[in-house]
Amino acid sequence: MRRGTPAVLQVCLNGARGPTESAAVPMSPESLAESAARAVAAGAREVRVHPRTPCGRTSLSPRVLAPVLTEIRSALEAPVRVTTAASAEPDPGRRAERIRSWTVLPDLVSVDWHEPGAGEVAAALLERGVGVEAALWSGTDGPGRFARSPLAPAVRRVLAKVTGPDDAPEAGALALLAALAGPAAGVPVLLHGEEDGVWPVLRLARRLGADARIGLEDTLSLPDGTRARSNAELVAAALAY
Repeated sequence: MRRGTPAVLQVCLNGARGPTESAAVPMSPESLAESAARAVAAGAREVRVHPRTPCGRTSLSPRVLAPVLTEIRSALEAPVRVTTAASAEPDPGRRAERIRSWTVLPDLVSVDWHEPGAGEVAAALLERGVGVEAALWSGTDGPGRFARSPLAPAVRRVLAKVTGPDDAPEAGALALLAALAGPAAGVPVLLHGEEDGVWPVLRLARRLGADARIGLEDTLSLPDGTRARSNAELVAAALAY
């Protein structure tokens, strides 16, 4: 962990959410670019996005990814990250094929290490020269699998995701970081929670000097419990928290 150094605040624009959960969730390339630009203007230093098909499904297709990356990059100058979660393509072999077919490349891509085929997916990204972020979730075998992976030394960052229980998010975060102390030694760590755990974990991340993230993917609420009107509002709240 890089204690005492400036941390990166990432904005996670949409995730698996849609307009039925909040009208503020951006979906189209244009709305994602607009939301990203406002969030970066509010203080975010990088952008995470889940590209969507016109019907709202998360996709790794180059026909879906390329317009999103192009639109966001035309609106701002900040690194753009995506994810290769199985929700976008359940078959890991097919996920690797999608990566090899990309015509526009993101700056960094998350690989959920607890999912089948994580190594195959990460290898395909490295073959394309795309940076890999190892997403390691609490309550899964991801940290152990990552520790045994020959690709572990090649990852650019570890994303440490704290999943429940909501009544002890900081304790869960510290336990996860302890489990990663060996495998993630010397690698930058982005620490984050979700839903009710977002704000306590974000405070801990800032205290430890870790990278952090905030956005409508992780929470719809501001620290006081009111509904956030935009990703930019969440970013501003995170920087003031």
